[in-house]
Amino acid sequence: MSSDSTAGPASGPRRQRGPALRLRILEAARTTFLDEGFDASMDTVAAAADTTKATVYKHFGNKEALFVAVVTQELDHALEKPARMVASQLAKSTQVRADLVAACRAWVDGIGAPDMIRLRNLVAGELRRFPELGEAWRERGPQRFHPVLAEALCRLVEQRELRIDDIDLAVLQLSGLVVSPNLVYGAYGDPVDAKTRDRLVTAGVDMFVDHYQYRANV
Repeated sequence: MSSDSTAGPASGPRRQRGPALRLRILEAARTTFLDEGFDASMDTVAAAADTTKATVYKHFGNKEALFVAVVTQELDHALEKPARMVASQLAKSTQVRADLVAACRAWVDGIGAPDMIRLRNLVAGELRRFPELGEAWRERGPQRFHPVLAEALCRLVEQRELRIDDIDLAVLQLSGLVVSPNLVYGAYGDPVDAKTRDRLVTAGVDMFVDHYQYRANV
């Protein structure tokens, strides 16, 4: 039997290689960073992952790279559903308000989740020491999702569902209406409650669509 087999009782760190081990380290790092902040030790991460510190360093190189990997994984997970909805549903919508509300709900549910807000606060708190953390957040967050939304809005303009002169500005405005309140108020304590979050989304979309809806005689 291979020495990497997981069969039988464990004796020391679990022997596991490849993607499964990497995922286990990432999950352990995510929990550790959220509980203890960026100053958490790699020994703590290794213990939580049931592996060795040398193995953690082998996979990620250093703590900054590990944190960037955690940020990347969490943002990919948070934005996968809204990005898919925007690209496949909103971009060809004839029910713009309803489809925009659905996409924005998924957007807020992902990026405004309590753990995502805590992770974002950690990134913001470490920008002076490690600006690459902010670069990772921007790259996997706004710089990934905003172009998808911009493309969908362009198509809706082409279909005369909306009338928008500055697409990039419109994306920032929509984000400000539906996402930013959750990030701002969630950063100072309890997250925005579900009822208020939904009111922000629906009212924000109403304001956005009312301002940008296509009017033939304008």
